[in-house]
Amino acid sequence: MQSSFDTMKRYALPFESDDDLLPLLEAIGDAKIVCLGEASHGTSEFYTVRARLSKMLIEQKGFTSIAVEGDWPSAQKVNRYIKDYTTSDKIVGQALQAFHRWPTWMWANEEISNLINWLKKFNQNKTAIQKVGFYGIDLYSLWESIDEIIRYLTDTNPAGADLELAKKAFSCFEPYNRYPEQYAISTVHFSQDCIDEVSQLLASIRSHPQYYKDTEESDLNIKMNALVAKNAESYYRAMMQDNAASWNIRDEHMVEAINEIRAHHGLDTKMIVWEHNTHIGDARATAMKAEGMLNIGQILREQYHPDQIYTVGFGTHRGTVIAAEKWGLPHKIVNVPPAKQDSWEDLLHRMGSQDKLFLFTEENRKYFQDWIGHRAIGVVYNPEFEMYGNYVPSQIGNRYDAFIYIDRTKALQPINVGAPIVNV
Repeated sequence: MQSSFDTMKRYALPFESDDDLLPLLEAIGDAKIVCLGEASHGTSEFYTVRARLSKMLIEQKGFTSIAVEGDWPSAQKVNRYIKDYTTSDKIVGQALQAFHRWPTWMWANEEISNLINWLKKFNQNKTAIQKVGFYGIDLYSLWESIDEIIRYLTDTNPAGADLELAKKAFSCFEPYNRYPEQYAISTVHFSQDCIDEVSQLLASIRSHPQYYKDTEESDLNIKMNALVAKNAESYYRAMMQDNAASWNIRDEHMVEAINEIRAHHGLDTKMIVWEHNTHIGDARATAMKAEGMLNIGQILREQYHPDQIYTVGFGTHRGTVIAAEKWGLPHKIVNVPPAKQDSWEDLLHRMGSQDKLFLFTEENRKYFQDWIGHRAIGVVYNPEFEMYGNYVPSQIGNRYDAFIYIDRTKALQPINVGAPIVNV
């Protein structure tokens, strides 16, 4: 332990200002996809530091897409706002009202509001190809995505049978009253109908790109909503049967979404991905591997050349966080206790309370391969029980390419969006 502690001190870099991020930008090099993690979904500093780094990547390295762990239809409303595709949302708060699914605070918060305002200003006077997009790559919006397809096809009335296919898909899911858990339970005695409907819808839309192309990404929007419908159906069908299988379907979908967005804009498109550490840190360097689980970080590393992917993890020792006691309950500010003894975060704190940056390279990665507990906080968080379930055994140097440590953090500042929809 002492030897590892001394090694950690040797490779720790200070993180006190934006200038201290310059070595990280240099290490990112010519990567096409940069994944920025977080150790919780409710910590202000994780969002603000990711925003600062994203701005630097946009301004200095030409990144033009931000993909987040959020619903496609909700993020699309923000995307249309920052690209001036709509006049219905006059201010950022109106656009962020689209994030009405629990946990609303993940994207409807002041930290994201500040970033969205910056993106809208950045996009002014830019050509369509230069404008930065904001996209949601999660798959929880099954009903909302089908709604969006039907609404668009009804308004545009293109040639082809896609509208009828969308209505048939909607009819298949309609008996479950927009409660995904009811659909999941129904699949215990499952028929093939809903699988066929959403698969045919996606295949048909993909085969008719000429019907949907315009200057406001309608072709990407309808294709992505169809992809969500297909993969969400698979996710909810697996949810009641196998936790690892449903997790894998979700992360495989998010990678498929990343690749669809990049293909739409051109394979030279540079993308920033905002996800929890558990999604972007390579699952093969965690206890997830033994449970048969994979994630975005692993899949992207397997699909792309190592120089094309760069992953940054985040962590903290103590502070406050926005979370809920149980799924679907109102959020509150929760105290985050000091990290568990001999965990990754505890060792970083014992080195000194300064914020720190680590860059894992061919030279030093071998020194960070010991298995160590690494804290992960979800949208449901009970600190009194965290010693038993919030620390993921990890090989930090293999899990990430870099790590940003912020010793003391505070909770996000949520924006009120009214009564949320709750996914069970």
